[in-house]
Amino acid sequence: MAGTTEDYEKISVSETLRALQTDKDNGLASGEAKKRLEQYGYNEIPEKEESTFHRIFRRFWGPIPGMIEVAALLSAVVQRWEDFTIIMVLLFTNAFIDLWQESKALNALKVLKEKLAKNALVLRDGKFRTIEARELVPGDIIKVKIGDLIPADIKLIKGDYIQADQSALTGESLPVSKKTGDIAYSNSIVKQGEMLAAVTSTALNTFFGKTVALVAKAQREESSHFQKAVIHIGNYLIVITVFLAAIILITAMFRHEDMIEILRFTLVLTVAAIPVALPAVLSVTMAVGAMALAKKQAIVSRLVAIEELAGVDVLCSDKTGTLTQNRMTVSDPVPFYGHTVEELMLYAALSSKEENKDPIEIPIFEYMQKTGQAGELRQYQQVKFTPFDPVSKRTEAIVKSGDKTFSVTKGASQVILGLCGEQITQEEISEKVEDFAEKGFRTLGIAVKREGDKNFDFIGLLPLFDPPREDSKTTIKEAVNLGLNVKMVTGDNIAIAKQIANVLEIGDNIFDAGDLMGASNKQLIIIGNIISKAVFKKLSPNVSERDADEFAKGVVKDIEKEFENIELPKGYVKRHESEIIEVIEDADGFAQVFPEDKYLIVDKLQKAGHIVGMTGDGVNDAPALKKADAGIAVSGATDAARAAADLVLLAPGLSVIVDAIKGARIIFERMKSYSIYRIAETIRVILFMTASIVIFNF
Repeated sequence: MAGTTEDYEKISVSETLRALQTDKDNGLASGEAKKRLEQYGYNEIPEKEESTFHRIFRRFWGPIPGMIEVAALLSAVVQRWEDFTIIMVLLFTNAFIDLWQESKALNALKVLKEKLAKNALVLRDGKFRTIEARELVPGDIIKVKIGDLIPADIKLIKGDYIQADQSALTGESLPVSKKTGDIAYSNSIVKQGEMLAAVTSTALNTFFGKTVALVAKAQREESSHFQKAVIHIGNYLIVITVFLAAIILITAMFRHEDMIEILRFTLVLTVAAIPVALPAVLSVTMAVGAMALAKKQAIVSRLVAIEELAGVDVLCSDKTGTLTQNRMTVSDPVPFYGHTVEELMLYAALSSKEENKDPIEIPIFEYMQKTGQAGELRQYQQVKFTPFDPVSKRTEAIVKSGDKTFSVTKGASQVILGLCGEQITQEEISEKVEDFAEKGFRTLGIAVKREGDKNFDFIGLLPLFDPPREDSKTTIKEAVNLGLNVKMVTGDNIAIAKQIANVLEIGDNIFDAGDLMGASNKQLIIIGNIISKAVFKKLSPNVSERDADEFAKGVVKDIEKEFENIELPKGYVKRHESEIIEVIEDADGFAQVFPEDKYLIVDKLQKAGHIVGMTGDGVNDAPALKKADAGIAVSGATDAARAAADLVLLAPGLSVIVDAIKGARIIFERMKSYSIYRIAETIRVILFMTASIVIFNF
């Protein structure tokens, strides 16, 4: 019965119900549900709580606190209580600033946990009842309806359709239409429709759960690159100091001087050599810098991220909402057969319903308002409206104007063309649709059927797209001048990604993220199954579907045996890590990206020695945001994205990010200048004092 969501996606509803050992009419029996709950556990996200004591203790453990504590101990040994007090104040100040900054940041796992559905309408023992969503198990039959937060990964088994908003999870900017046989993901929101579904996966086995697991896996370095450099320099200073102190002691022994006094002096010199004020000064500088960045609409949730932000050399930018406006816009409408643009837009509006606030229909009414056509709509009355569904792939409205009644429809271009009869020439229209598709536009066909007509009359095509932000192109050029390599990352298809990349002049080397790792054995076997079935049906046209399936299964078994005995070329079944890194470094952007792909991109760039900045706004971005050296949650980001990020932006667009990077570099320069001064001064003091004692007998 156990299987992944991906496994259930490939099989039919009846096969799914058999695999889950469940009944769509009666659901699970209560006893069986209890057994499965014991087997699979609760449908919730486990979270490890860190105690307050441990959070405080961490501030006093590590290389930098260790140096300060050694200095404090040595001060106490030589009874320099003023120094001891100052050093302890610096130690606690540093710890307090760090603790205060962390307390302001959200816990990503906790936020994700709070986003889960609380209740579910489940069919058990033949009756529907409301239970806590955490008690759902694989095989449960549930009902999902408009407004519901889907509580687990499900297979839709009965009903017309639903529209699911899974933008926070997958990054898709528009609600996705789902019909019987489709998979819907946990944590998606039902925007339209009502359906019956079978639960396929729960808790961490869901698509959402795997995202949570990636967030938990993404461990940040405790110290930034700059802090590590300071630690190395500090260790270097301590080694030099110990070496010079040994020279002083040996010299004093040969001169028969008072060893107690010399020892006290050596300890004082050692204390002076440890840069005890450096961490506190750096923390205060970063805290002040964080306040300065806040004025630029960038809120810092992790202080050391300022250092990392200053050093970022690769910026992986989300497309939707960062590079683009995150709203569909009407491009240039294309009327056919003597119709005008005004007619096309009028019929498009009449086949829509403004109060539904559908993301596809909003730009139509905005266009009407902008061009002054909105007033014309008052002359018409919608008698009946049929919303879009994934089966018909169109909307339709019956409209009345005076004593005339007609039907208008809009939807997938090929579907609308099919309603228009054979009197139209489809070749020119199809070419235009393909042209728009290559540019990444979503194209709607518009048609009208007047009283007495048998077929619809094709009016024209309405291309829609998410336009780039006005400042994106110039900001990218500015980022490149700052030494940043900007890579676009999007969940949209390659056509859309290439179109936006070309407009913004990012580059045309856009890579399908699904191909980064290379094809797996499983993928090749699926391809083998499809090809075998197609060839068999071609050779035997009268063969039944079942016989074709059986033949394909036999071929696949032979293929699987071959895979066990042959070695395929490197990069064919799975790319070597060095090849993956090379592909990622050379790419200008990535399309059809899933959470694990974003995480992979960041991880490989870091392994190649890059300091990586990653932007994002959804739950799907949280793992990569946490993994990145500088995770940036853009304006309007979900709580989960903000919790995982180091920097939270309050204003939209890439320009805010570039301004934040410039601000971080100014702050970093101040920190670097002070560090160089302090370290140089320390070296000067210990060398001067040692030379004075050893050479001049000071």
